[in-house]
Amino acid sequence: MTHWLLVRGRGEKPLDRHVDAARIQTQGSSKRPSVQVGDRAILYAAVWQAIYGVADVVGDPENDPSRSRWAWSYPIRPVTVVADLDNAPPVEAAGIFPQSLWRHSHIRLSDEQFESARKLIEAAA
Repeated sequence: MTHWLLVRGRGEKPLDRHVDAARIQTQGSSKRPSVQVGDRAILYAAVWQAIYGVADVVGDPENDPSRSRWAWSYPIRPVTVVADLDNAPPVEAAGIFPQSLWRHSHIRLSDEQFESARKLIEAAA
């Protein structure tokens, strides 16, 4: 199992402050992602620079050739979610620094980073 940080929301389309866990169903990527079924992920709100969820990757990446951006996507299932991004912990608290996230839809996390982020999210949720 690999651990990931999934970048969600962008400068031109930030996430809403209030998070609806039922709407967290897929993750998009501009390139073929390395994620696999069974991997675990931390959800990161890019504009907020906060971590707000723990999710499982529940399906394989699929390509939609009709899309010019974010042509790859894969299903995810939220496990724990902070419902209000104002209460979500800053990403730096888990030892992950935002400058390493620029222009990525996902990055690999160490086991320690994942566990630190998971604990912070569970405490905030």
